[in-house]
Amino acid sequence: MKRQYRIMIIEDDVSISDLVKDALEPEGYLVTRAYSGTEAMLLLEKERPDLVLLDLMIPGIPGEELLPKLKGILTVIMSAKTDIDHKVKLLYEGASDYITKPFVVSELKARIAALLRLSSAGDAGTQEADAADTLRVGEMELDPSLLCVSFGEQSVNLTRTESAILHLLMLNAGRPLGRSTILDRISADTPDCTERSLKQHISNIRKKLNTLDGKDHIEAIYGIGFRYLEDPES
Repeated sequence: MKRQYRIMIIEDDVSISDLVKDALEPEGYLVTRAYSGTEAMLLLEKERPDLVLLDLMIPGIPGEELLPKLKGILTVIMSAKTDIDHKVKLLYEGASDYITKPFVVSELKARIAALLRLSSAGDAGTQEADAADTLRVGEMELDPSLLCVSFGEQSVNLTRTESAILHLLMLNAGRPLGRSTILDRISADTPDCTERSLKQHISNIRKKLNTLDGKDHIEAIYGIGFRYLEDPES
């Protein structure tokens, strides 16, 4: 069964929003819409789309300020601004693509399909590799395929989201990872992990690891993120 991708249109011009929505829904995309940056932020707290179509001149939070908050989400800028330096700046700051208004709908659909195809191919390769190998750091061993972590003869089950987060942290043991990096790199199959809920997922993982060896293996680094410790203090 073909996957249905979720696309969010952030555009205050109702006619353009309607045009894009009417073009995407027959292609099988699940479309949500926001008409301001503020409304977009509220929707993003509830659901993380696969791709965002972002106008820059929107009320509330402007598009340029909203872009950094979309880290880890494919984002296509839709703007009437044609300055090449401005386009390059936004692409360096996290935009996946930039299409100038007025645009041809068929071109927009082709760009969306290309971005999602590339993203899906990358996710599939990562998930296959993750599922195939257990990961051992010190005496702690994670099996992503079974969603469990073990220490000696003891083991504890994890949720899919907890497993994805712990796998990433253990792969980078001893090195701090930023919150946005974690959200960007964990599996697309963990939509319950958001910027707001990440701290709670980390807390749950800590408690489960602590039941195995009585130690706190995940260190919170103020202003940065989290780090997995191979041999922490008791």
